[in-house]
Amino acid sequence: MKFSALAIVSILGFAAATPAQIEKRATVQGFDISGYQPTVDFAGAYASGARFVIIKATEGTSYISPAFSSQYTGATKAGFIRGGYHFAHPGSSSGAAQATYFIAHGGGWSKDGITLPGMLDIEYNPSGATCFGLSASAMVAWIKDFVNTYHTKTGVYPMIYTTTNWWTQCTGNSAAFGSTCPLVLARYSTSPGTMPAGWAFQTIWQNNDAYKNGMDRREITIRYCAGNDRFVHTVDSTATLALSFPSLEPNRHPFPFTRRVP
Repeated sequence: MKFSALAIVSILGFAAATPAQIEKRATVQGFDISGYQPTVDFAGAYASGARFVIIKATEGTSYISPAFSSQYTGATKAGFIRGGYHFAHPGSSSGAAQATYFIAHGGGWSKDGITLPGMLDIEYNPSGATCFGLSASAMVAWIKDFVNTYHTKTGVYPMIYTTTNWWTQCTGNSAAFGSTCPLVLARYSTSPGTMPAGWAFQTIWQNNDAYKNGMDRREITIRYCAGNDRFVHTVDSTATLALSFPSLEPNRHPFPFTRRVP
């Protein structure tokens, strides 16, 4: 994934919001990073309004991001709510094996008010067949294996990061996860667009592929989901989200963000 910008809002009023309303309503910003951003200006990002970070921890069952530990520590010291993400390789090992590996290397969750549930990054294969050589039914089974293992070991369900196009192509547009896993939707546009089956709304919207406080200095325009202002620009509200997030319905708190590379 990419160094990105995110925002937290409540779902209230979102469905009926106009583009102008979406633009007008500000939300808590955040971003995601990986080893491609070894140097991140956390203080600068915090000063610009960001309050949470999702950091790449693992990939498959043989890769641990060498930057994860320092990035996680840096984000914590700067006052961010933070969590880890796992880039999936469904064709290489089971969902259970990859969830276990992820949890063992930074992807767990604790009810401390500053830790987000882990995120499963399941999307286009960067080095092979789009769907990793799996049929739609096999892909859904793999994701269930990951999700259920993560839930069993941590007590919460992971977030799922994907695109509507990939999800439709590679899972047959499965609706199996909308009632448990918060959706992190990637779509670089002025609106989230069509949701994958099972989700009425995204929880996080990744709407761009650059942020200004890391290695990539390109500016971004953050566009926000509409909603209740209770999560707007306050640390306390973001901490409340981290505490309550796992027990809430996954469509209750959408917030947008942007991306980098796997």
